[in-house]
Amino acid sequence: MFENLKIAGRAIRTVFTADPITRVRRFYEIQSPDVEFAARRTHYMNVGYWSDGVTDIDTAADALADKLADAAGLKPDDTVLDVGFGYGDQDFKWLRERQVAKVYGLNITPHHVEAAQRRAQEEGLADRTDFRLGSATELPFEDNTFDRVVALESAFHFYPRSAFFAEALRVLRPGGVLATADIIPVSGDVVRAAIQSGPLSFVKFSIPKENWHDRDTYRQQLVEAGFANPEVRSIKEQTWEGWRAYMAERTNDPAFRAVVKPAVRKSMAAHWKNQDLMKRELAQMDYVIAVGHKR
Repeated sequence: MFENLKIAGRAIRTVFTADPITRVRRFYEIQSPDVEFAARRTHYMNVGYWSDGVTDIDTAADALADKLADAAGLKPDDTVLDVGFGYGDQDFKWLRERQVAKVYGLNITPHHVEAAQRRAQEEGLADRTDFRLGSATELPFEDNTFDRVVALESAFHFYPRSAFFAEALRVLRPGGVLATADIIPVSGDVVRAAIQSGPLSFVKFSIPKENWHDRDTYRQQLVEAGFANPEVRSIKEQTWEGWRAYMAERTNDPAFRAVVKPAVRKSMAAHWKNQDLMKRELAQMDYVIAVGHKR
């Protein structure tokens, strides 16, 4: 019960935070990592790419990191900037599997940065990583620094995302690539404030209205930032439904039940109870992979 009260208190504080950047940071401080990642083997925070046969969030989330890496064209010796990196699972994956030269990570949430820094030390990768606090719309790097800039399910938070696009172009080297995995509405007619599902509360409270627009506007903003021939491709069918179905049943997972207190499980089950409403609202939400090239 006490844990539920603490979570509720942090949620209320987040909702009533006026500054959009502070509100996003506090949003990621609501849930305890011990609960959020209970009975999981990774610390990915994305909804995942649910191809046929995928049955768990960790496999799906890892697959989405691969999709973004493919879109960005990550290759050995690239210098990469990951903006809004969460706990950095994808960065360690790309260092290991894609053999990128170095990953710089920027985040506004202190405990995410600290966790990634610890992991880099533990895995002997401190010399190939640089995780730090900073703003996506005021990137603390010189012009023409990176081969790739990526944002894995984070750019919808940036205030505004169009300013991030301009900054990404600035810090990319000529021929560099920006790639995002991002959340937007299927059309500009979807009312952001009308989203009511508890699990989708982040739409109202952590996506600025300036970022709530469809694929056509998304692409146009990339053009206006200076990117050549940008592509914004929907992967909606491989994301939302798999995530929803998995999370709706998570509190019934024996491994999860073994490590999470009953009161917390009960609260989470109630949070995810109205699946009919959630299905209707998810039908209004798109999920895209966007790519832009610097000339």
